Amino acid sequence: MSVVVEDPVADRVQKWLGDIPSGWSGVRLFEVADAWTSNVDKHTVEGQPSVRLCNYVDVYKNASIVGSLDFMAATATREQIRKFRIRRGDTLITKDSETADDIGVPAFVEYEANDLICGYHLAIVRPFTGRVVPKFLYWALGSEPIARQWGVIAAGVTRVGIRSTDLNKVTIPLPTLGEQRAIADYLDQETAQIDALVAKQEEFVGLLRERRSRAREVLADRVNHGERLRWFLSEIDHRAGTRAVDLPLLSVSIDWGVRRREETTEKLSRAEDLGHYKSCLKGDIVVNRMRAFQGALGVAPEDGVVSPDYAVLRVASAVDSDWLSELMRTKAFVGEIILRLRGIGGMDSGNVRTPRINTSDLLKIRANVPDEDIQRTELTNLVAETAQIDALITRAEEHITLAKERRAALITAAVTGQFDVRTARKAA
Repeated sequence: MSVVVEDPVADRVQKWLGDIPSGWSGVRLFEVADAWTSNVDKHTVEGQPSVRLCNYVDVYKNASIVGSLDFMAATATREQIRKFRIRRGDTLITKDSETADDIGVPAFVEYEANDLICGYHLAIVRPFTGRVVPKFLYWALGSEPIARQWGVIAAGVTRVGIRSTDLNKVTIPLPTLGEQRAIADYLDQETAQIDALVAKQEEFVGLLRERRSRAREVLADRVNHGERLRWFLSEIDHRAGTRAVDLPLLSVSIDWGVRRREETTEKLSRAEDLGHYKSCLKGDIVVNRMRAFQGALGVAPEDGVVSPDYAVLRVASAVDSDWLSELMRTKAFVGEIILRLRGIGGMDSGNVRTPRINTSDLLKIRANVPDEDIQRTELTNLVAETAQIDALITRAEEHITLAKERRAALITAAVTGQFDVRTARKAA
């Protein structure tokens, strides 16, 4: 009678890393690195030494921490400086997020200074260089198997985070040091090419968006002339009440106008009770009053509910809502909105807090509204031009998505040994 011997370590490695090559192992993070979370907040306290903080956004938005980043000025205690000063070869990870699938984002430290320390909501991972190559550890921490583990470990409700006691529990792949160096070098080279392609596509998208914005400016000459908008628009403040459960929740995007909220973000959950939200009808113009000065308004594509802080404007019968919405998003019209912002501080100094446009002020702006036939002609020409631009934007964004997916898959395949990077390099 044979006896089956359970191997919990092998089971754990198989669960998270799959079939790794012979000679590799799967180890807990604490076996190859020290890892600890920071408690340094964004404060300036008189009498404390001045420091620069490497903050959450610095890590989340950058693959590498380099000297050219604009680090925040703050202060810290001498003990915090000693404990949280970052060093070349460290990997910093984001330990908190709104959702568990967006946690543990890594950045590799390539720059250090005596006054540069790790800020709050981040963790420092410092490799034992005799056991793991620093850059390999960075790539491993950015792979899909590790991201899945962070998702399981993360705890919280409205905001999730990796507890300091759980930070070292993730299982990472560990080949020989020579293989680690080969994998790190390979990924440095291959991802640099992908990143360059993505950067070019993102630059192209930016240029297309500028071109799209300029196309709308043919309507700018109609701003600040003619009648006040109150003759063409009326504010509607109907609360959804019990109808809210049957209506889609709409939000306003600066780039795309009014859409269902799930089309613009997947991270925000819908509140259970939207009865106090405003209802709108298809064709209403919806304005995000806090971001109207950035062009955040558009036409509702369907009946729905919107934030109670939005303005819902119903268009007069002789006005095409799509035409008027495009006019209201021109730079000239947005400039008129900026002149009428209400808030604390001033736009000149960039110190406005909660800047809003009051609906009554918005409706005082003048617009030269032509006959309906002219509106339709101008809108048709604008739609035709922007449709071509939008098609180019869509294709470019698809290329970006595919490139990022290939990058992620390549990292995971390399650090888990799904292919031999040395063989791949020779083949190339």
